[in-house]
Amino acid sequence: MTSLGTIAECLKKSRRVVLSGHVMPDGDCLGSVAALGLGLLKLGKEVTLASPDPLPELYHFLPGADRFLIGEQALKGDYDTFVVLDSSVPERLGPLKDLLFRDLVVCIIDHHVGKHDFGHHVYVDPKAAATGEIIQDLLDLLQVQPQVEIASCLYTAIVTDTGSFRYQNTTPLTHRRVARLMDEGVDAARLNVLLFEQKSLLHLRVLQAALQTLDLTPCGRVAWMSVTRETLDSLGAREEHTDGLIDYVRSLRGVEVALLFREIVPGRWKVGLRSRGRVDVQRVASRFNGGGHLRAAGAVVEGEGGVITKRVVEAVLKAMQEE
Repeated sequence: MTSLGTIAECLKKSRRVVLSGHVMPDGDCLGSVAALGLGLLKLGKEVTLASPDPLPELYHFLPGADRFLIGEQALKGDYDTFVVLDSSVPERLGPLKDLLFRDLVVCIIDHHVGKHDFGHHVYVDPKAAATGEIIQDLLDLLQVQPQVEIASCLYTAIVTDTGSFRYQNTTPLTHRRVARLMDEGVDAARLNVLLFEQKSLLHLRVLQAALQTLDLTPCGRVAWMSVTRETLDSLGAREEHTDGLIDYVRSLRGVEVALLFREIVPGRWKVGLRSRGRVDVQRVASRFNGGGHLRAAGAVVEGEGGVITKRVVEAVLKAMQEE
């Protein structure tokens, strides 16, 4: 694996950089891309911020959000360096995967456990609470001062991937990093309102529908909800309106593993897994060609919803027995 210092040197030598995260982008993904992109602009680089999928409305407030090119729009540029953030497999790049076949230097920066078997320079730190933490360190190596716009992007990355610092991935170093960002002028109260306290009516309608599907195993240690494609379409909702639903499952007293099944297209499901106990949900997700972290993971599985639910729940229960 490449050192972060090597990636810093690579970026110093670059001239035309394109940065992207993964499909269905979240706060860590977008905050990290925006923060590093704005930092490279300060170094005089030609920078293109890209995303395989449109930015959820929730993140339109991010500094640099209006700079993003979506999907194939980003394939038209002339670049010498491609930086992939918060993604462990090429498939998660959507149409931007095509950039991997160009004559570009490819740098990968991530905190997810996975193969990461693509790219010239790969830096992965599973101990980092968010990719945003790694980007903060990288900007230090690049001698870029994370002034308020960059700092706000980094704060967004970290606060979303730590569940507002509630998850077990939050460390003393996480808090020290965030303290530095607040020293740069980040308005944490404002950002938390924007991120967590301004739900749309559609989001609550989706939650209402999802709660009707809430179920638990007889032991009460595993719980799940489902959102079908039909439900989303009937409400006129998008994938972004399912953001945070799994936290309601996770909050149930006695539940150690929470699951959310979301139908992307008919017969294709995104499965989210969260663990509050000792169960390694990354290992469970890997059985379905997914990945992630010890306490948070995901996979995309094809099949009938009821069958997939049964398979995943059984895999979780088996993992519990193995602990």
